[in-house]
Amino acid sequence: MSVTMSLPVHVPVLLDEVIAALQPRRGDCFIDCTVGLGGHAAAILEQISPSGRLLGIDADPEAIKASHDRLSDYGKAVTLVNDNFVNLEAISRRYHFHPVDGILLDLGVSSLQLDTAERGFSFHLDAPLDMRFDPGQGLTASDIVNRFSEQELAKLMERYGEERHSRRIARNIVQNRPVATTVELARLVEQVSGGKRARIHPATRTFMALRIAVNSELQNLELALKVTPNLLRPGGRLTVISYHSLEDRIVKQFMRYAASSCLCPPGTIVCRCGQVPTLKLISRKVIRPTSLETESNPRSRSAKLRIAERLN
Repeated sequence: MSVTMSLPVHVPVLLDEVIAALQPRRGDCFIDCTVGLGGHAAAILEQISPSGRLLGIDADPEAIKASHDRLSDYGKAVTLVNDNFVNLEAISRRYHFHPVDGILLDLGVSSLQLDTAERGFSFHLDAPLDMRFDPGQGLTASDIVNRFSEQELAKLMERYGEERHSRRIARNIVQNRPVATTVELARLVEQVSGGKRARIHPATRTFMALRIAVNSELQNLELALKVTPNLLRPGGRLTVISYHSLEDRIVKQFMRYAASSCLCPPGTIVCRCGQVPTLKLISRKVIRPTSLETESNPRSRSAKLRIAERLN
């Protein structure tokens, strides 16, 4: 069975808002740093064809296969690369995508990853603890769960998952090792976190923390964002969709920093920092999905879109 035959129905998050933000036109050049199943990329290509070009990057080789199938009608207009967006600048220069008219980062986990049990991303599907975007990399969630000390586990869950029960969860994990599967881990979390919460499953924050750690998500995001102004042409747009507060905080702080004309301490009479803004904020308020979208696509409910534009 081919990859595309087994894929769930793909609903790109904030699609209309992303297209409105990027303003793609015929002949433009774009980079989709997390091409996934190709939903946003297809909508962009529809606007920039036949003379435009799109570079799609994804750390997950299965996502590259799926997006290749989905975007095959666009032929040489699409370049797909199986790599991590932390290498964004090198990739864009290698494939001659600079400067570009827009860059998109849709962060988080794709439907392909969540709905494929053996990938180990979901506590709803019993599978080995994996959680790697790139199955070829070394560290897995199992390595962390079964080898980290109790203190290291607690710190990881508190830092990346903002889990208030991190110490109790870490202690329960260590006392019951080895932990082999996603369902085993979810049950250990439930045992010490007071049962199911009203809004989210008690294992949600633990699984998120492990996924972030396995894939170095926050560090990679910070590094990728820093190079985006160098790759955008004047007037080019940077759009980022985040799904939790840690990601959104990094994106917000980066955009505000890049849009600032002065970074001197408050009260400084004469600016001495030499800061030159490279971006301007298109919307100071975060853009969220409509109630209609969250009803039809519950996975979009936590999405936040931020937009900035490259200055001359």
